[in-house]
Amino acid sequence: MENEDLTIEGRNAVLEAFRSGKTIDKIYILDGCHDGPVNSILREAKKSNTLIKFVSKERLDGLSKTSKHQGVIAVAAAYKYSEISDILQNAKDKNEPPFIFVLDNIEDPHNLGAIIRTANLAGAHGVIIPKRHAVGLTAVVARTSAGAINYTPVCKVTNIANTIESLKKEGIWFVCADMGGESMYKLDLKGPIGLVIGNEGDGVSRLVKEKCDFIASIPMKGDIDSLNASVATGVLAYEIVRQRLDI
Repeated sequence: MENEDLTIEGRNAVLEAFRSGKTIDKIYILDGCHDGPVNSILREAKKSNTLIKFVSKERLDGLSKTSKHQGVIAVAAAYKYSEISDILQNAKDKNEPPFIFVLDNIEDPHNLGAIIRTANLAGAHGVIIPKRHAVGLTAVVARTSAGAINYTPVCKVTNIANTIESLKKEGIWFVCADMGGESMYKLDLKGPIGLVIGNEGDGVSRLVKEKCDFIASIPMKGDIDSLNASVATGVLAYEIVRQRLDI
C-alpha cells in the first residue's frame, strides 16, 4: 500500500513509526543530539537496520515540511519490502527457474521504477536492491513502475556481493552488464539466473563483478558508449527471456 506522507517528523512520531512496524528507509538526526528520546530512536533504527545520517540543523530545516522536526526526520518506504525467500517462493509457485534482477546502487528513482516495470513484464520473480547508497521504494519509484511494484517483490539487502554468494548455493548463476564483457548473444543465459545491473555512472562495482559467473556486453553501433541503466536492463532481460523461451 502506498504511503502518501513519506517523511515523518518529530521524536514521538518517528518512535511510534518504528514501534508500529513501519518500514523506515533512513533517518536524519541533528548532529550531536544524544538525549533520551533520540537514543531510543537510534536503538529502534539499529534493530531495523535503518540507515542513520547525522546532519546539520540547516539540512533538517531544508528537509522539513512542518518546521517541527525536533531534530529528527524519518523517511518511510512507500511500499513494504519482501524477503529473498519470497522471491524464490514466487519462482517455485510458478514452477519456473528463478529469474532475479540484482541492482548494484541504482540512485535514480525513475530508473528503479522503470526496472521494476521491466522485471514484471519480463517475468522476473523479484528485484534485489542494497540498503545503502541506492534509492529505496519511494513514491516516485512506485509511480514510474506503473503498478508493477504491486506484483513484483523487491528485497533490500545489506551486502549485494554476499547475497549473490548465498544465492549461488541455491543453484543460481549471475550475469552482470559491463562494456568489457562478452557479447550477450554468445552467452548461455538459460536456467536459474540473476541479472546484475550497476550504478548509473560507475557500473557494477569490482567486488560484485568478481562474484558474477558471466560478464555480458550489449553490442552498440552508435557514437556514444553506453545505455541508460533501465534501458540496458531491458535489453539484457529480453535476451534472457528469448533464451528461456528457446526462441
